[in-house]
Amino acid sequence: MMKKSIIAIALMGAMLMACTDNKQTIDKDMTQELNLTQEWDKVFPQSDKVDHKKVTFHNRYGITLVADMYTPLNPPEGGKYAAIAVSGPYGAVKEQVSGLYAQHMAERGFLTIAFDPSFTGESGGEPRSVSSPDINTEDFSAAVDFLSVQENVDPERIGIIGICGWGGMAVNAAAMDTRIKGTVAVTMYDMSRVMRGGYNDVNDNAEARREMKKALNAQRTEDYRNGTYASGGGNPEPETLTDDTPQFLREYVDYYKTPRGYHKRSLGSNEGFNATVALSWINQPLLQMAREIDSPVLLVHGEKAHSRYFSESAFEAMTGQKPAIPDALESGKNWSKVVGNKELYIIPGAVHTALYDDRAGVIPYDKLEAFFRENLR
Repeated sequence: MMKKSIIAIALMGAMLMACTDNKQTIDKDMTQELNLTQEWDKVFPQSDKVDHKKVTFHNRYGITLVADMYTPLNPPEGGKYAAIAVSGPYGAVKEQVSGLYAQHMAERGFLTIAFDPSFTGESGGEPRSVSSPDINTEDFSAAVDFLSVQENVDPERIGIIGICGWGGMAVNAAAMDTRIKGTVAVTMYDMSRVMRGGYNDVNDNAEARREMKKALNAQRTEDYRNGTYASGGGNPEPETLTDDTPQFLREYVDYYKTPRGYHKRSLGSNEGFNATVALSWINQPLLQMAREIDSPVLLVHGEKAHSRYFSESAFEAMTGQKPAIPDALESGKNWSKVVGNKELYIIPGAVHTALYDDRAGVIPYDKLEAFFRENLR
């Protein structure tokens, strides 16, 4: 055993020496030129309580990310803000849900950025309309990189908010990035779980996955032969809905495909991700290391959301305790389970997309503010 330990230490030392001998200079000017929209084109009204501007930064893969920065008009004592990076939902852009959250939190005194993930929206990355459990988790850490070097931000007081599919990636980022001092995941999805097993794990078996992989890999061949990437199709048009359309899909259509939330750059509003996007998720246990998150995490979900089980599982993964949510919650009274610095917060009657905008009036901004004030101080 001692001999194996010595060998392991020697190998680690050799690797560190190799890294030292082959240093690469980080090109801080690597940010690529992008044609950014200058007018206000969000699906929510602009606040007169904060300053807004576009910013760009790059992740460690050299992909340029584009964000909207929201800065409170009144600087804090000492001149350094606590800061929050926001992204999601899966298939959305910063002009939709993440921007709304970022603007609200800036109104409450935090410097915030809402960013488009790699390969989507105004951000860079080729090919377009793809997602990656690695790169999109990295996007959160890239946002922390950027915020950490801003002159008006305290690098010891940075948190993140991930919404829907980016909720799972926010939790994944918190398990890796010790600079993140507080994480909120709202109406979260575990994208790796749903990609490999379907909703409620109905196809979580080897045979179903084998058939799915055969179809996806056949599509890869076709894409390469054609020189184009086939689209997954996105959400259906409202006029195509039938009595058999699942309720959760109706909710997505009601947000993405109507004036309520439609945006021309949103994959959820238009063609969707590439047809083969699931391949990068199937083998990836996104929340594998959630149990090692030391920093505080708040999981917010709607009682009636089809996706609620993702937050319940994430809470159990982090705490080792399964939350016993009552079968029916009292109207207007939010339910909470706290274990250490992890909390599951359930909003009575709310569906998945009720937490996408202010229409239902159920997004608990006060709760989010209290969480970050406590943990980014």
